[in-house]
Amino acid sequence: MRQKINRWPARLDVAQSLSGLLLVLFIWGHMFFESSILLGKDAMLWVTRMFEGAHLLGRPYPVLVSVAAALVLALVALHALLALRKFPANYRQYHRLNRHVSAMRHLDTTAWYIQVITGFALFFLASAHLLVVLLQPENIGPYASSDRVWSGRFWLLYGPLLLIVHLHAGIGIYRLCLKWGPFPAQRLGLWRGRIKLAAYCIVAFYLCLGTASLVTYMRIGAQHAPYAGERYAPEAVE
Repeated sequence: MRQKINRWPARLDVAQSLSGLLLVLFIWGHMFFESSILLGKDAMLWVTRMFEGAHLLGRPYPVLVSVAAALVLALVALHALLALRKFPANYRQYHRLNRHVSAMRHLDTTAWYIQVITGFALFFLASAHLLVVLLQPENIGPYASSDRVWSGRFWLLYGPLLLIVHLHAGIGIYRLCLKWGPFPAQRLGLWRGRIKLAAYCIVAFYLCLGTASLVTYMRIGAQHAPYAGERYAPEAVE
């Protein structure tokens, strides 16, 4: 009698990879839209209005931003639950893993370990950011966002979040490419090096882009600090 094969671990693995890919694509797209502040306050306001549906519906509906944030938050929770299957379950397992990583000094194993640590941190940092967007969708724009970053001191959250999220995303894409990519086994070593270099470049690019955007929000927020809480600025602040 043939033993029945349990396909659920494979299905859950596919779901984890797919949810991770969707989140990485969202993060990269989100960074591009956030960086519109580098093109000026009007450009960032135009992007804000776009996500509020103003260009299609005739007036802004901030609730659309809340809906998007809720969907992303649900996807983050799903991805976290799926990833927990592969996390060490207790301190003893963490201790053994740490000794294993230190002894092997294998880059891919170390990268996976970093992804575990950053993933744990992201569950809290990213959730905090998404909850703010979910509950206060009207407070997004060149001045409202800058006030949150500077006067609200959210740069203390966004600084670590910027580094952690792009490390996690870069390692995740690298591992997804190796796991699901159509690379012949005899040339996998060559492709591994190329994918690793591409991942390094992508992470460096988004870290630079994100840092420049965050510094710009901080600068605008510092200038707008006397009017913090107002979505738009008086002409004197311009």
